[in-house]
Amino acid sequence: MRPDPVTAPPVLLAPAQLRSLEMRNRIWLAPMCQYMVEAEDGVPTDWHLVHLGARATGGFGLIVTEATAVSPEGRISPQDTGLWNDEQVEAWRRITRFCQAQGAPVAVQLAHAGRKASTWPALPRFSRRRGTVPEFASGWRTVGPTADPFPGLDAPDELDTAQIGRIIEDFVAAARRAEQAGFDAVELHFAHGYLVHEFLSPLVNTRTDEYGGDGPGRRRLALQIAAAVREQWPQDHPLIVRLSATDWIDGGWDIEQSVELARELEKVGVDALHVSTGGAVIADIAVGPEYQVGFARTLRDAVSMPVAAVGLITDPRGAQDVLERGDADFVAVGRAALREPGWPQRAAHELGMRDAALYPGAYQRGSW
Repeated sequence: MRPDPVTAPPVLLAPAQLRSLEMRNRIWLAPMCQYMVEAEDGVPTDWHLVHLGARATGGFGLIVTEATAVSPEGRISPQDTGLWNDEQVEAWRRITRFCQAQGAPVAVQLAHAGRKASTWPALPRFSRRRGTVPEFASGWRTVGPTADPFPGLDAPDELDTAQIGRIIEDFVAAARRAEQAGFDAVELHFAHGYLVHEFLSPLVNTRTDEYGGDGPGRRRLALQIAAAVREQWPQDHPLIVRLSATDWIDGGWDIEQSVELARELEKVGVDALHVSTGGAVIADIAVGPEYQVGFARTLRDAVSMPVAAVGLITDPRGAQDVLERGDADFVAVGRAALREPGWPQRAAHELGMRDAALYPGAYQRGSW
């Protein structure tokens, strides 16, 4: 029996709230790198307005931007977006205003790529180029917890404690600019083998100072960034953390360590977790539909803050089942949203709900 569309919307389409942020449903647009800043200056362009704006008009409950670097050296590629200067603030403000006018709040994913920075964009025209972009071709020296390289990339420079302190300051400064740019939430990118995940993983972080060694040492940078951003980010705005729950290799970062970190993040004021996996090292990952959902469930059971699940969630009924089972509080849709900007609108149709509010007025004639 289909739910009454007035009194009992499917949980996937039910409204939700984080702090003062209200979302029209529980479907997030997952962050997906576009590599479309052709000027290589970190300034988002018309491409980003159209890409994110189309998903806002498509009914997503929360738009999460691609990884947006807190410094030029923190970019994954020279074509990444950034949030380290005022020109970027102005360009992002245009995008946040448009998305919000369509009913979709926007979170910026703040990131530093660490030893995986300065790489060729994952675009067809760069398909024959692999590894680190050399400095003569717009690349730069990368940094990491140690000088050990990610396979296939140049060796980074090992960060000293003063440089680590400046990176924390970069995250805080970017969060302040995020407020100026009109973002509704900040997501800190602690996943996929980028800088903070590099510090978390014992397979990468072999330091012996206060930022290495045991679990508390390896978690120190993540907690310092989260606490510093939470202090400066408006208290009524949510702070989210994207976390890789496992390295998928024995002896690496795993779900038990993720639980420890999640509990500490909650104590410093993080409002939600966005749970992914992998990326710190090369691993054999059995990728399939909903292959990461179980990690989201484990973390959700361990903390009181809500959790978003991601990872080949492509079917509306499957997404609904994830929430009904209590595996997560939100689902994030990535690659399926590249194919279908109106995925939430189709989800509503397939779940028996007619919701004109998911469509801009000009699009309602095309509603399911």
